[in-house]
Amino acid sequence: MSAPRPAPQVPWDLSFLKVGTLVTGTVAVVAALVAGLVAGWADAVGVLVGALVVTAFFVLSGVVIAWAGRVDDTFTLPAALGTFFVKAVVLFGILNALPEDGWLDRRTLAWAVVVGALLWSGVQLRWVWTRPLYYVTPPAPPGQATVPPAPGGAPTPG
Repeated sequence: MSAPRPAPQVPWDLSFLKVGTLVTGTVAVVAALVAGLVAGWADAVGVLVGALVVTAFFVLSGVVIAWAGRVDDTFTLPAALGTFFVKAVVLFGILNALPEDGWLDRRTLAWAVVVGALLWSGVQLRWVWTRPLYYVTPPAPPGQATVPPAPGGAPTPG
């Protein structure tokens, strides 16, 4: 029988959610104004609802995957795939439930979701490329040596 895996020492960083939300909100407001002036206000609402849907979906995925990673790293892929499947079914239901000639344009909503997903993907790529991600825990900075725990589990004063 194998021993249970220890929980990861490094917490999952969800700071990309704030950046993604701010970027998406800014782009959505500008795009909604342009769409409203050019194509009509039903299109503007479609842009805003699409941006809201994408933001909610990425936030949900980030939180679920981080939770799964805190439990055990091997749960992250199933959590990501399961969440993606549920989101795809929900999006399909939302798009089918909207009337063709309703208070928002379904085609604009769908395109806003596609553009929003690409925008969020770009934000995540940039976030990963600009962060120092370590494969192993980095050593302590000079002068801050870690004190190993005593045999009873409590750290020794050092």
